[in-house]
Amino acid sequence: MTANPDEKIRLTAMTSDDPKRRDVAALLAKCRAAVEPTVRAAVDTLPEPVRRVAAYHFGWLDEHGRPRTDDNGGKWLRPALALLSARAVGGAAEDAVLAATSVELVHNFSLLHDDIIDGDTTRRNRPTAWTVFGAPAAILAGDALWALAMRVLTDGGGTASVRGVRTMALTLCRLMDGQSADTDFPAREHVSMAECQAMAAGKTAAVLGCACALGAVTGGGSDAQVDAFQRMGEHLGMAFQVVDDVLGIWGDPDVVGKPVGSDLASRKKSLPVVAALESGTVAGAELAELYRLDRALTPTEIERAAHLVEAAGGREWARREAERSAQAALHALADVGPEPVAGAELRALVSLVTIRDH
Repeated sequence: MTANPDEKIRLTAMTSDDPKRRDVAALLAKCRAAVEPTVRAAVDTLPEPVRRVAAYHFGWLDEHGRPRTDDNGGKWLRPALALLSARAVGGAAEDAVLAATSVELVHNFSLLHDDIIDGDTTRRNRPTAWTVFGAPAAILAGDALWALAMRVLTDGGGTASVRGVRTMALTLCRLMDGQSADTDFPAREHVSMAECQAMAAGKTAAVLGCACALGAVTGGGSDAQVDAFQRMGEHLGMAFQVVDDVLGIWGDPDVVGKPVGSDLASRKKSLPVVAALESGTVAGAELAELYRLDRALTPTEIERAAHLVEAAGGREWARREAERSAQAALHALADVGPEPVAGAELRALVSLVTIRDH
């Protein structure tokens, strides 16, 4: 059994209580359990000041350094992709634990820095690390995580380790490029859809592509398989970013973990917003006027901006684009003829990404 490239992805494919969705949640939890001990052990090797900030950010400690009993530490999607990609090419999930750890460390490095750059004060329903420990401490913790990620990749040794380090280094360069563009966009009056998609490809898709490629590398995949898995991850990353942008405008703040309309308040040129601004509609023109205001938007104006994005077609464009990118991910997966069970689990993750609520 291989992935069916004609399997249609729909944003409403699974309800919140659908058994399939619960199965995917259980799969993510299982992958997290396989990787988190290694992530914790790696973080524990850091110097105390940055270790404390990182442990707070991961959700393991509170602001006073005490262990937390609740769990809101993210989805751990990227490690899951690495483990499943290794299995899909015939390897063992255990072979990819270091690669999965490295990707999760890089992901959290990017979140620590992203929160500072965007001025976000809430993540996962609690204060962001920089608001608790200060921006310098959070920046250093982020830097420590990406350096640690590169070190972890070398622990396995061998040819796969060398290729993995090169793949991660190239991914980090793409990530920086995407983040730089995202930072620059709010100050620009016009951002094209091509520029916005290129930003998302660097900021988000590159890391998911890296997760899948590293999994395939450590699982013993051929060059063609590694390339196909990287394509799959990048397409999935584009779908992920589109849905993320939708949640940044219309998501439930109690579920997403951030204030409602935070992306609009900061004048982000997210994908649905750019689609609306380029729509040539009256609503798009009014949205552009709101974005040009030289002051903070009021709550009423933020609500109005969300309505205008939808009225100009931005939300519908995002729905179609997420489905298109997810479909492309399925086609890339089908190209490798994956091991049946891992292939089915990867297809389930693709479906979850398009209908997630956080």
